[in-house]
Amino acid sequence: MGSGLALKSDPAPIVASTISRDIQNFDLLIDDMETELGESWGDLRLDEARAFLAQSSTEDLEFVAIAVDQEDEGDLGLIGEIIRTAKDGGVKVILIAKDLSTQGLHQLLKLGADDFVPYPLPERALHDAIERIRAPEPQPQNPHAMGSSVNPTPQMEGKSAVFAVQSLAGGTGATTLAVNLAWELANAEKGGKKDKNKKAPSVCLIDLDLQFGSASTFLDLPRRELIFEILSDSQNMDIEAFKPALQDFNGKLSVFTSPSDIVPMDVIGPEDVDAILNLATECFDIVVIDMPSTVVQWTETVLNRADVFFAMLELDMRSAQNAMRFIKALQAEDLPLEKVNFALNRAPKSLDLNGKSRVKRLGESLGVKISTHLSDGGRQVTQCSDHGVPLAEMAKKNPMRKDVAKLAESLFSAMLAEAEVA
Repeated sequence: MGSGLALKSDPAPIVASTISRDIQNFDLLIDDMETELGESWGDLRLDEARAFLAQSSTEDLEFVAIAVDQEDEGDLGLIGEIIRTAKDGGVKVILIAKDLSTQGLHQLLKLGADDFVPYPLPERALHDAIERIRAPEPQPQNPHAMGSSVNPTPQMEGKSAVFAVQSLAGGTGATTLAVNLAWELANAEKGGKKDKNKKAPSVCLIDLDLQFGSASTFLDLPRRELIFEILSDSQNMDIEAFKPALQDFNGKLSVFTSPSDIVPMDVIGPEDVDAILNLATECFDIVVIDMPSTVVQWTETVLNRADVFFAMLELDMRSAQNAMRFIKALQAEDLPLEKVNFALNRAPKSLDLNGKSRVKRLGESLGVKISTHLSDGGRQVTQCSDHGVPLAEMAKKNPMRKDVAKLAESLFSAMLAEAEVA
């Protein structure tokens, strides 16, 4: 399986935004925007819209829908400045007016609004307005969407797929992703269009955080002393010796936990890790590795063996600095940076346009594509971990679980596509 595994978790580009004093006053507009654009839109308040539209990061915006009512009559000057700023940036303007005076409406249209829709919105009115503003010229392709760091046509290198997850800062959710991704992949036949002729893949989760690995805690599994014996003599182990070290979770997932005691990180070397991965890939279709947050001697071994190496970070300075150091380390050793998929945990919500702009600037400053976004799962993530069950078993509708499920479905679909090509 190639390093350019196709992922579909890359968030949709923001092509539109609503602008209002309070978007909750225009609930029908929210529904219509979601119908027309899905997650490809955001929301701005009147007091922040002008400054945001003046930024270069708005180049992807196709149009804004400015929603005003009679309480905004006193801010027509500000709204007019927002319209002019949008037009100067090549952004179309749709005006949504609720109980606005004829004089105020005329003034805003005169300032350059491209279209007008009354509120409450008539059926398909927003759809027709969007069609009209798009009519003069075809919608341009988004250059950033085309610059994906992931190859859309992956090629299989072997029977098994290897996915590794490493944290770039404490508490970014690497183990949470590793455990839940492994479980979702183990149940992959249930997602999407089910093929009765295909069974769920066999999946092995390996916890290589030798000192403080917690995958066993997340799945309520005991740590066995046998694990240390396997690690100490992995190069002489065969499949029959490897299988007893694995533990079964709910009949669908096999887990190689961390040792029962804290051991030095150098208790194993690159040859040992390579031997363990050889055994795992010989037994399973998919191997998911929970890496230590520390970069060790055998990190290079895992990176070279992995099809996708997820690097977990958050939208904060510590993650940004550590990511930069991690990238420089890989480049200095000429390691395959293209295999690294930067995954952002606690990503901004779909309507948080300013948050998404910060994510874009973070990616640009690092010179990479942050192509996997995971929503904030809140307390349910901790609760599931404490109960020793994956999110899918206890919090199926949790936003983070939904994102991980989509990621797993994308990975599994890419595997099937590669298998057909091979």
